[in-house]
Amino acid sequence: MRRLPGMAAALFATLLAALVAGLLTAPAAQAADWPLVRKGATGAQVTTIQHLLTARGHSTGADGDFGDGTEAKVKAFQSANGLSPVDGIVGGDTWSRLIVTVGKGANGPAVKAAQVQLNRYGYGLAVDGDFGDGTDAKVKSFQSSKGLDADGVIGPDTWQALVTGSSGSNGGGTSTVTHSQAAAIFNAAGIGWTSSGNCSNRNSTSCTSFDGLRRASADGAVALRRASNCALTITGGSETGHAGGTYSHWNGYKLDFSPTGCLSNYITGTFPRTGTRGDGAALYTAPSGNVYARESSHWDVTFLN
Repeated sequence: MRRLPGMAAALFATLLAALVAGLLTAPAAQAADWPLVRKGATGAQVTTIQHLLTARGHSTGADGDFGDGTEAKVKAFQSANGLSPVDGIVGGDTWSRLIVTVGKGANGPAVKAAQVQLNRYGYGLAVDGDFGDGTDAKVKSFQSSKGLDADGVIGPDTWQALVTGSSGSNGGGTSTVTHSQAAAIFNAAGIGWTSSGNCSNRNSTSCTSFDGLRRASADGAVALRRASNCALTITGGSETGHAGGTYSHWNGYKLDFSPTGCLSNYITGTFPRTGTRGDGAALYTAPSGNVYARESSHWDVTFLN
């Protein structure tokens, strides 16, 4: 019986150590919930980071391309905020310092960052940096869909839900579709397609195939049809014969469209020109991060979100 106090003390020490360990690891777990975004990345997450960097006093062009300039600005932000390592990679610690709480009545690049994120979920907001009634309503809708307090204020919890969630509820960003599934989606939206071989065999360069197309790309084509109010004809899908790479036709990220006057006027009149690709194609980038490249015979569209 005389040993009980010692045993109780040992048990208490063990429980205390476990509690302390849990408290110490909690921030790391929370940090791990944020995506890692680094040099070479493109898309809405990069555009969001660029707007937030500007909001934090590190003016950065919001072109959705994480190049040398953006990396340098991230490093400058990390250094100014005492973050370590200063590696130019936007992970949990950097995200947590970078986000800006915004609500109705706010204006500026932090609001643009929030609008870019909301558009990942199909809310269709103008990325104008004005947190008015429309943005307020969309924020509340998003918060309700995620079980958050629908107060319209984009604080840390809402930012994290926006940045870490999948884009939309109709297949997510990584799911793919078969040719017949994509064809049904396009038929319903009034989108046509052609191929020189009048076929859909993915392994033939003369075919236009949608096998392996990302659902997000199919949905992006439908969104383009609705936003532009143009008749769309797809001339290239996921078939072999296109350039390789991560964000390629074969991997389901790209579709080619016939360059009608309606579509060309919509793209060039709606999205800013953001550069010239190595092959000479003029590049236009949407706030969502989607990239429109004007090749000689078609619009090559990369649906990143």
